[in-house]
Amino acid sequence: MDIRRKIDDFLVEWKKREDHKPLIVKGARQIGKTFSVLRFAKSAYDDVVEINFVLQPQYKTIFDDGFEVDSILKNISLIAPNVKFNPGKTLLFFDELQQQPAAATCLKSFCIDGRFDVICSGSLMGISYNEIESNSVGYKEDYDMRSMDFEEFLWAKGYNDQQINKLLEKMQLVMPLSTTEMSVLSSVFMDYVIVGGMPAIVRTYLENKNFSDVLEMQRQLLRDYDEDITKYAVGLDKAKVRNVYNHIPVFLAQSNKKYQISKIARNARNREYVGTVDWLNDAGVVNICYCMGEPSLPLKGNYQYNNYKLYYHDTGLLIGALDEEAQRDFREHRNFNTYKGAIYENIVAETLVKQGYALYFFRNEKSTVEIDFLVRDRISLIPVEVKAQNGATASLNKMIDDNEHYPDIKYGIKLCNQNIGFNGKFYTFPYFLTFLLKRFLATK
Repeated sequence: MDIRRKIDDFLVEWKKREDHKPLIVKGARQIGKTFSVLRFAKSAYDDVVEINFVLQPQYKTIFDDGFEVDSILKNISLIAPNVKFNPGKTLLFFDELQQQPAAATCLKSFCIDGRFDVICSGSLMGISYNEIESNSVGYKEDYDMRSMDFEEFLWAKGYNDQQINKLLEKMQLVMPLSTTEMSVLSSVFMDYVIVGGMPAIVRTYLENKNFSDVLEMQRQLLRDYDEDITKYAVGLDKAKVRNVYNHIPVFLAQSNKKYQISKIARNARNREYVGTVDWLNDAGVVNICYCMGEPSLPLKGNYQYNNYKLYYHDTGLLIGALDEEAQRDFREHRNFNTYKGAIYENIVAETLVKQGYALYFFRNEKSTVEIDFLVRDRISLIPVEVKAQNGATASLNKMIDDNEHYPDIKYGIKLCNQNIGFNGKFYTFPYFLTFLLKRFLATK
């Protein structure tokens, strides 16, 4: 089954540019990097030289004589004498870069030489730029890939761009969706939340037309991540990294969802876990949401580094990490209101990150004002409230009304299981339209 991905269009445009540089496609395990690159490569080049440093470790020696292009090509041809190198028509694809980070050093030579295109791919969990002699700054381009977002899931289900653009138009016009649109899209979105966006799992769900095998695939992937932490968390206490990752559902089940190192083990101290959270974030398997010191612009210069929430990078994996009782509740009753709203918060966080947003929230010292996320348009700060049960929006109203304390806030957004609307203070959107939020705000 062919699944359309957003990287497809990026790769086509990358190749069209006359001055395009070697490309590194990075991302977490099993998000579809290799499949997407090879699908593009086989359609765009006469010859593809694919080298997988995990499956073909003999190619790790191709850099032993240096990083000049002709030297590398000579060593490749010694191992595989039948490969073809046709200038302008051949792509070299170095896969599993984390197993041979030195491969990135040759990108400068290939960029200057200009005869051959090069794409590298690797798991963020294993890539350490400290191990690379020279990461070819200025001579390469990076693409951070993530698991499938809801738009890609809709494509996989057969929806087209025209239908998706119609949804955006209704958001812009503040036009309520029809009863059919609300019902059908809500159901599709619930399936997406349960399945997640890992391509192999999505493909299995689509082929089976049910959730058979989905849970076991999710749990196997979580076991793979656990194994990768043991393999790649160089320079850190691997048990502590695993402990941080495995406790994410515990804190998401709490009311305030704040992640606290001091509560993950007896006598645990922050100084003993320095670098663990950042490593998981750099590996692409968690999304960090920082608390704002003050809800004002600019966002990046105003957050508290030690006050944060942690979310899974793919909500399907959060579902897979939960207990059997929660599994049955989600699949049989579609009851996402349990677990203190954690499922909805995680899917919104994931969706915002996939649109390019950094994650921030706000809670004042007395906890009388709490906002789940903060984003921005061109000129204003926008509080985003996630309501699992369509309840009151006291904090949202307070921040919008209090111009003295929150002058950068002009309006807000409420995400819930309700139709499109605007009450003069904040926009209301159903959860399944969150993937269009950045495009909506671009018109404000």
